[in-house]
This record gives sequence, structure tokens and C-alpha cells, in this order.
Amino acid sequence: MIFDGAEIVVLAMITLDVLRRRRNMFNTLIRVCKSIPLVAAALLLTVPAWSQEDAATLFKSKCAACHGPDGKAETSMGKALKIRDLGLAAVQSQSDSQLTEIITKGKNKMPAFDGKLTNEQIAGLVTYVRELGKKH
Repeated sequence: MIFDGAEIVVLAMITLDVLRRRRNMFNTLIRVCKSIPLVAAALLLTVPAWSQEDAATLFKSKCAACHGPDGKAETSMGKALKIRDLGLAAVQSQSDSQLTEIITKGKNKMPAFDGKLTNEQIAGLVTYVRELGKKH
């Protein structure tokens, strides 16, 4: 097949147009992908799933019998089991994932809460334990 000059110009223009559209689609895709973390962060900030009040209530109902309402373990059960004060550096220096694992799987005499509490509730308790540490 032989093309004359005008046909070559038309084919070149069509090819450039297609490439330009693909580049625009690619740039749009990049912009959308870059905005996903911003949208996710905005959603997390605007819709708190678990409030501190809910975590405090949960702590009082599930944890305070041993750890005490202030986390100092100054209860008869806390003293009998030699439970550490949750405000101590030894507790507060543990990572969130370590605290999550302890609440989830239990430790020593502490019962496991896996299946009894949601992941969201456990995360709320970890945050609450951090708040107790700030009060000491």
C-alpha cells in the first residue's frame, strides 16, 4: 500500500491525537491514585469509628475489675495477680501491635478477647491505655 503526502499527514495527526489522549488518561489516572490517600485520611478524620468514651466504657466493663478504673491495678484482683500499672514505662513503651496482641491473645492470667471484641474495639482499648499512661 502506498500513501501520498496528505494521507501520511492525516495518519500522523491521528496517531498524535491517540497518543495525546492516552497521555491524558494516564495523567488522570496518576492524579486519581495520588488523591486516594488524601480521601482515606479525610474519611478517617471526619468519621471517628470508636470514640474515647466508648473505649472508656469498654475498659470499665472488661478491664477495670483487674486493672482498676485508672489502670493502676490497685484492685484486690490486680494485687493478687501482681498486674502492672498500665501507666508504667514498661507498658507504655510497648508498641501498639504488642498491646493489641496482648489484648487479643491474652497473657499470663489475662484472658484473650479474640472473638469477644472487634478489632476496632481492641484498637480503641490500645488508644485508651495510651491515654491512661499520659495521666500518670
